[in-house]
Parts: sequence; C-alpha cells; structure tokens
Amino acid sequence: MRNWQDILKSTNAELLAWAGQTSWAHDMRSCQQDSEWHAEGDVWTHTTMVWHQVEMLDEYADLDRLSQLKLLFTALLHDAGKPATTARDPESGRLRSPKHSIVGASLARQVLREVGCPLELREEIAHLVRYHGRPPYLLEKSAPEHEVIRLSCLLRNRLLYLFALADTRGRDTREMSRPEEALHLWQDLATELHCLDAPYDFANGQARFLFLRQAGGNLHYIPHEDYRCAVTMMCGLPGAGKDTWLAKYRPTLPVVALDAIREDLDVDATDNQGHVIQEARERCRQHLRAGADFAFNATNVTTSVRKKWIDLFADYGARIEIVHIEPTLTTVLRQNAKRPDPVPSSVIHKLAAKMEVPDITECHGITFVEGS
Repeated sequence: MRNWQDILKSTNAELLAWAGQTSWAHDMRSCQQDSEWHAEGDVWTHTTMVWHQVEMLDEYADLDRLSQLKLLFTALLHDAGKPATTARDPESGRLRSPKHSIVGASLARQVLREVGCPLELREEIAHLVRYHGRPPYLLEKSAPEHEVIRLSCLLRNRLLYLFALADTRGRDTREMSRPEEALHLWQDLATELHCLDAPYDFANGQARFLFLRQAGGNLHYIPHEDYRCAVTMMCGLPGAGKDTWLAKYRPTLPVVALDAIREDLDVDATDNQGHVIQEARERCRQHLRAGADFAFNATNVTTSVRKKWIDLFADYGARIEIVHIEPTLTTVLRQNAKRPDPVPSSVIHKLAAKMEVPDITECHGITFVEGS
C-alpha cells in the first residue's frame, strides 16, 4: 500500500496481505506469548485471529468503511508493541509485556503516518490501540464513569467495545480470564452515560476541562465559563510552521516564544534552559495577571512539558487552546533549513521520536493542522 487512498480502495484480504509483509508483522511472528493467556502462540497468530473475529462481529457489516478500517487497523497494531516489551518474569517465569499498548500506540502513529492517514483519524486509531485493554477491567477502576467518559473524548466507545469482543474471541486460553459479560458492562455504562457513539456531552468546556483534570472530578458540577483570558498554546517540531500559523490566524496576539527569549538572553538551544524557562514563565504571568490574551510558542512535544505550562495558565483562569501543527517530516526539515538559525536535523529527529500528540483531555479546545 503506497498511500491512504490505496488502503481505502483495497479489500480486507489485500490489506491483511500487505500488513503480513511488513517489518512489524515479522517482529510479531518472532514474539511468543504467555501460554495461559495465549495458547495460540506468537503475536502475529493472535493478530490474524483477532482480525478475522472483527470481520465476524454481528455489527461489522453495518459499520461505514472508515469505522471498519479503524477496527481492522486496531486489530493489526493492538499488540505490535509486544516484541519490544516482552520479557520473562524472573519470579513466576511467565512472559509479560508491560506497557505494550503504549509502545503499540506509538508504532501505530508511525505506520499510519507513513501511509498518509489523516491526522485525526490516525489519532483515534492510536487511542484505540493505546486503550484496547481497558474494557475487561472496568469494575477494577475506582471511578468507572470517569474512565468511560474520558475515553469517549478520545475514541468512539462502541468501537472500543466491539474491538474488545474481537480481542477476547481471537485467542486460545487455558483459563477463561476475560468473560464477555465484563465487556458488556462497558457498553452498558457508555449507553447509560450517552457516550457510546459520541463524546460525553459536558455542560460546557470548563466543565469538561475540570472533570478530566481530576481523577475523581465531579460530573454534576457546572462551572461558569468566565475566563480571565485565552492562551493559544502552539505544539509542533522546529520548522513545522508555528510562527507562520500565528501570523496568519492570530496576527494581533502578543507571543511568548522560547526561541525569541533564547535570542534575547543569548542562550543556545543546546545550553541549559533554566533561565529561558524562568523568563518565559514570568512573561506569561504578566499577560495572565493583566487578563490579556496571548500565544505561547514552543515545541511542547511531550504531555509532561505541556502540563507544566497548562497548570500555570489554568491557575490564572485562562481558556487554553492547543494548536498542533504536523507537516511531514520532510517538510519540517526543509522549512527548518531555510530558517536564519536552523535547528540541527539530528535534534529534530530526536524531538520527532519523543512527540506525544496532544488531545482534548489536556485543554479547552484543540486544533490540528496538517501539512504536505
């Protein structure tokens, strides 16, 4: 498959044949699983079993083609992180694959990016891969409603439930560890909360923001949307076009930019950034104290880095919009090379490998910008 258009025109058999020839499928064939959970053997065998179980779901034929592809790609990639994470537990002697869904979600983004899958569609599939194992353990959560509502903001709960059914059926187990009754609870709760096929309908954006920031957030609290100011938080690699976007869509906003502060302080990007961050936080506070809208422009590639800034903005009662800009890496490298002070390409590649794409659970609003 050369691109996403080829995938849209392909049959299921053609798509599975293509996937079977990839390097990540080869890695899965070489990765054995714990026999108590997966008596069928290697990861690719389980993957193909799940694929066929997806096709056999009663609801599959009634889904639109994009929804079918979401399930099929989730089947292909849900355990793709196991080869990198599988090891034998020294105490029990059993094979374990801790955090394989996190690694798999990252690989899913890479695979889908390479075939040109649209960004928002790619992210929903990556979230399905990341959270595919959640439904069987709903009752183990201290706040099951919070779990179902949060994931409704990232993916379609109906698809997550359907995939969990296929994943449970697509294996040979020596002990029945995943009864389907547990999966039905996910569907039932999502239905009860009216978020089986759409994100949960919060009273307003601030209610969603506060609820998702707290594990035990109060679902019935309806805050006023009385923001002191609005912060536009840019996210993207050096050379992605963040300055260009701001100039076009937010031309009147004052901008707190880490690159500009480095230049003001004569600090190189490879030097200690402590003084740069301190100065940036103070400049942000000046706008926040004044209740003035502004933009914060930095790479902001990881969730943990973004959270520190978002916490600051939220403490002052700001509305936070994240703008994530993601052209192809080739475009980023080309645009970066044209800058007066280009970032070394090796640094860009490292940042690209670390990139954690933002999502709506972090902020009040999010805008995705794709490029060629």
